[in-house]
Amino acid sequence: MATLSAIRNNEPTTNPSAARVDMKLEVVVIPVSDVDRAKEFYARLGWRLDADFTAGDDWRGVQFTPPGSGCSLQFGTNITSAAPGSAQGLYLVVSEIAAARDELVARGAGISEVFHAGTPGAQFQRDGTSGRLGGPAADRASYRTFASFSDPDGNSWLLQEIRTRLPGRGLSNLDVATLTEFLREAENRHGEYEPTAPKHHWSEWYAAYIVARERGKTPEEAAGDGALHVKSSRQ
Repeated sequence: MATLSAIRNNEPTTNPSAARVDMKLEVVVIPVSDVDRAKEFYARLGWRLDADFTAGDDWRGVQFTPPGSGCSLQFGTNITSAAPGSAQGLYLVVSEIAAARDELVARGAGISEVFHAGTPGAQFQRDGTSGRLGGPAADRASYRTFASFSDPDGNSWLLQEIRTRLPGRGLSNLDVATLTEFLREAENRHGEYEPTAPKHHWSEWYAAYIVARERGKTPEEAAGDGALHVKSSRQ
């Protein structure tokens, strides 16, 4: 098996003296031939429907967001001139690939078995077999284990398991304003929970609450996650 070298330098590749402006990738457009069919497919996966809007008879835009993702998916009518099915190898990062695959199977996605790349780039091969070796990477190293599936047009998705990120690779798309809002919300909710809660450090509850909210859960659901996390940490 070929050995890949990883670039782990966190320094900017452009002029380091230039001003830096945040540029967050928040939407990826994919080409589809049947908007309603694609909408039904992504809804069945459990992805959040953000919008379905039209402008006259000749334009339509649909947006979905995968659970916990800071980037959304758009498709529709007259959104892109790319050929339907030509979006390939879109990554969906997960922390536990077996659990993620099981959920997609339960939702009717025709997903591959878990595999790892025996040759560089094997995860991108459209025939789904060349260079792929069954099962997770031998050392369960992050970034090396995959599973793949496609939508009805053939746009393909890759589940990639990342259990530990490389240094400097952030996990969150939160900005200061959003995090401030979540912290204030968490403070109020924790105040309601604390009088009847077991002894715990506030950070345990806050962490579970904010992660749940960032993943799209309601304040009530997030408060439940906070309580469950505190309970599990006491056991």
